Amino acid sequence: MGFSIASSNSFGHCYLIQDHSQRTGKKFASFHGNFKLSTLFTRAQSRKSFCCKLKGIDFQERTSPAEVKEEIEQCYKLIQRLGRGVVYLGSSRFGPNHPHYAQAFELGKEISRLLDCTSWSGAGPGLMDAATKGALQAGKPVGGFKIAKEAGEWTARKFHPYLPLDCYLTCRFFSARKHGLVDAAVRASDSDRTAVVALPGGIGTLDEAFEILALIQLERIGSKLHVPFLLMNYNSFYSKLLDFLDDCEVSGTLSKGELSSLWKVCDNNLEALAYLEEYYSVSRLRNDYKTVTN
Repeated sequence: MGFSIASSNSFGHCYLIQDHSQRTGKKFASFHGNFKLSTLFTRAQSRKSFCCKLKGIDFQERTSPAEVKEEIEQCYKLIQRLGRGVVYLGSSRFGPNHPHYAQAFELGKEISRLLDCTSWSGAGPGLMDAATKGALQAGKPVGGFKIAKEAGEWTARKFHPYLPLDCYLTCRFFSARKHGLVDAAVRASDSDRTAVVALPGGIGTLDEAFEILALIQLERIGSKLHVPFLLMNYNSFYSKLLDFLDDCEVSGTLSKGELSSLWKVCDNNLEALAYLEEYYSVSRLRNDYKTVTN
């Protein structure tokens, strides 16, 4: 598909428009400073137009690998200050009215009480927000690695709507954010109670989940101690994915039982809490956990 890009002179407005006619030639688009566009790349034919409006987003190009390194170091410093704990991955598109939001809220609250640890997430909306608020209600510390784009939309603010500034970092680079999410779950000692919880989600959630699974599989997570990984299969959300992975075992791209040794698939919150309770040999101090939303 061919496309063209038009920009206004003021910062924060950019329109991406697919070409309506046949064009050839190589032209490339790049962003410099306040959306100064150089050349354009167009090819092939399209009948559709797509416009997007961006507000307050910094598209400055990376000028040195040192910039990424510096941001990764900032992530590590934040983790050292707040402490490692449970990392929640999940959709930014499931809002407070979605049933999975209530489930994630209760799970974040109960796990933070059970393990008495920091709860980490991408500091975004949706299920990340639910787990964060659950931990806060339990009176436990939270931390996050925010990014500029969530729920398919660019955010105009670099600031979290309610978290204190010293509880999160707004990442410019996805690679730094991923480093932070991985390191926050690393078990440096036997006393560390950490985990990765994959809530229902889309491409971003699956990307982060399988990257962490690969690190656990290859023993490159950053510690010799195993990190428990929980896949929350609410209302059979991931059942088709699990069917595909079963097919991978049949075809030989996964060894028999290999995946089951890497994660725990949980259909509800009670299963997740029971698994972590047994894994870390801890008991729930409260007797009313049966009221946890399944």
